[in-house]
Amino acid sequence: MLVLSRQRDESIRIGDNIVITVVDIRGDKVRLGIQAPTEIPVHRQEVYEAIQRENMRQQSIEENLKGSSGGEIKNPSYFSFPRLSDNYDTIDMGRYGKYYIPLI
Repeated sequence: MLVLSRQRDESIRIGDNIVITVVDIRGDKVRLGIQAPTEIPVHRQEVYEAIQRENMRQQSIEENLKGSSGGEIKNPSYFSFPRLSDNYDTIDMGRYGKYYIPLI
């Protein structure tokens, strides 16, 4: 892991098209601004982990359905997005859209 020190308004570049800037420092909190192309997903760690858990859960459901239906899912688009219910929290990630995180 590369560890770098930066002060407020200083930046770090990753490759040619990603810039991370220290926007604010308050106590033990650091606010970062991230400029990246829209095709590169940028998530907080807990959001990324929730997305991975949901993807694994959906993959497991699809595999179980394939096993019980002879290897073919009748309506695969049904499983592309989580069903919205009281079991999900919605996070608006701006240009990256909304994410639905299962409540545990």
